[in-house]
Amino acid sequence: MPFMFLREMVDAYHQRDPAARSKLEVLLCYPGLHAITLHRLAHGLWVRKFFLLGRMVSHMGRFLTGIEIHPGAQLGRRVVIDHGMGVVIGETAILGDDAYLYHQVTLGTASTEKGKRHPTVGRNVILGAGAKILGNIVVGDGARVGANAVVVADVEPGQTVVGIPARPVERNPAERDRTKPMPAPRFLAYGTPCDGSPDPLMCQIETLRAELLAVEERVAEMVRNQPHPAKAAE
Repeated sequence: MPFMFLREMVDAYHQRDPAARSKLEVLLCYPGLHAITLHRLAHGLWVRKFFLLGRMVSHMGRFLTGIEIHPGAQLGRRVVIDHGMGVVIGETAILGDDAYLYHQVTLGTASTEKGKRHPTVGRNVILGAGAKILGNIVVGDGARVGANAVVVADVEPGQTVVGIPARPVERNPAERDRTKPMPAPRFLAYGTPCDGSPDPLMCQIETLRAELLAVEERVAEMVRNQPHPAKAAE
């Protein structure tokens, strides 16, 4: 079973990272793979109530890879951590199958209370470099979180969010035709759309600016069309 897990992970990295030239290179040189392998051991100890040993294995993984995964976190199959330095995954975080994380991603908490306080990330999600997902929120299946985005609210399945705080850059999935199946999510490097989609806040600002210019033009036209005071007196 451990061999099958390792082979599946190596295949996932080799297929999804264009920089991976061979499976042997992935096995020997990919810190994300090493961190997840050590986490699997730490999590096994944690669920068997060997808490200190689990934390020690987790600490060793952090020292060796620069990736901090709490042994209580739950990671699905074929999770890829690309580059990985600075990634932090909290105790009650849940990552679904085929999630893809870049460096400096944080699955953190906005609370010091016990219980579920970290995010739940669905299947086939991409979290761009520096993304911060904070609190007991849900990032739906197939969602994309842009680089350096700060997510503090739920993200709908298939949605792409960017900015601080994160906002959607695509049509709300709730508005789509539910009679048709959801299209397969496309891979977005670093979770950031490369089709020229602007920041949603800038879109709103530009819309307001255009409306203001239109109002100014109408006011100026009204002033021009008013009769001159001297002519009105005659």
